[in-house]
Formats: sequence, C-alpha cells, structure tokens
Amino acid sequence: MLVNKDSIGKNMSKIDTVQWVYSSQNNQELIERYDIWAKDYEQDLDDAFGYVGPEPAAEVLVNYVSKDAKILDAGAGTGLVGQFLHQRGYHHLEAMDISSGMLEEARKKNVYTSFHQQVLGEPLDFPSATFDAIISVGVFTYGHVKSNAFDELIRITKPGGYIVVSMPTDLSESNEF
Repeated sequence: MLVNKDSIGKNMSKIDTVQWVYSSQNNQELIERYDIWAKDYEQDLDDAFGYVGPEPAAEVLVNYVSKDAKILDAGAGTGLVGQFLHQRGYHHLEAMDISSGMLEEARKKNVYTSFHQQVLGEPLDFPSATFDAIISVGVFTYGHVKSNAFDELIRITKPGGYIVVSMPTDLSESNEF
C-alpha cells in the first residue's frame, strides 16, 4: 500500500495506520512509515487506544534510578517518555530512534540533551557502559525490534545499571522473547 503524508488520517483509520506501520517488511520501510506518521503519532495512539504506555514504565525507572543518572530513551519516538521523566526531575536524557521524523517531534519537547538516529538490533554507536539506565517503551513489539537488541542495550548500560522495557504480554511469552 502506497501512502503519503497527505493521505494519513484521511484515507486510513487510526487503527489501520498502526497496522500499516507494524506491517513494515524491513527497517527502511519502518523508517519511512514512522517519518510519515510522526506528526500525528501521539494523537492517533491516544484516539485509537487511549495510549498510556510511557507512564507505567517510566514510573518503574523513577523508583530505581537517581535523578542525576544518564538515561537513554531507546526508541524515543516523539519523546513522551522523556517528557514524563523530565517532569519528574530527570535532565540527563538522550533520545535514540530509527526515525528522523520521530526525533524531530521529540526535539520540540526540549527535554533531551542529544539525539541519535540508530537502529536497535544493530551495533549501536555508543561506548560500552555509557548509560546508568535505558528505557524502551513500545519498541519491543510486533514487526519492530527483536530480542537480539538486548545484547547491545546491556553492553552500553553501566554495571549495576537498569534497563526498563515495556512489551505486550503475549509477545514476551512467545518464542521470540
């Protein structure tokens, strides 16, 4: 299905848009679809699903990680997790996402110190033991990141650090994870 920025929201329901993105066949297609969807992403998820994903996961991180910690938001999307953490007093936040369009939206929130367009599941361009904590919300899901991405997340987390990940229960019970 060929879709451009003008047809998102006009010819597709919000649920169809989510399914269209999740049905991406490869990373390049996923990047292109998220770039197209970036401006409407938050509203679409809220309208279609009443999306609350970032808050419960971020609350877990808040319970274990000090406010001066260096944190990577892996799969930052439009920056909802960063926004939530920033409101809780965290200011050493870095955003990483596959999509430049999503990172552009995250930049508008003014909560991240730096932005990295990288692909989870591939070698990451960070030194080992860089981050005190990593949070990844809505990324380990259907048609997105596979379990092998954890190896790199572990590598770039400092010893004794934390990795907080949200994922659908049925996915975590599957053979993939």
